[in-house]
Amino acid sequence: MNDLSGFQRDLLWVIAGQEQPSGQEVKNELEEYVEGEINHGRLYPNLDTLVNKSYVEKGPIDRRTNYYAITEKGRESLRERREWEGQYVSLD
Repeated sequence: MNDLSGFQRDLLWVIAGQEQPSGQEVKNELEEYVEGEINHGRLYPNLDTLVNKSYVEKGPIDRRTNYYAITEKGRESLRERREWEGQYVSLD
């Protein structure tokens, strides 16, 4: 996961927290967090990177819309990241 940008990691967290969201659903959810607009030219290339690196799988919902789902590699990477962060920060 250290090969991902912060934005890509944020996308991965959002996808992991939803049941096969569309790209638009991922965008809407992340825009609530960043309090700003995320344009398609930034969103979809980064989603494609996650797919190409096998953190996420992509499939068709209909002829114009795709879903995104976290893979086991993506889920394990999030677990490892959380363990690593836990070494440095305790929020208890």
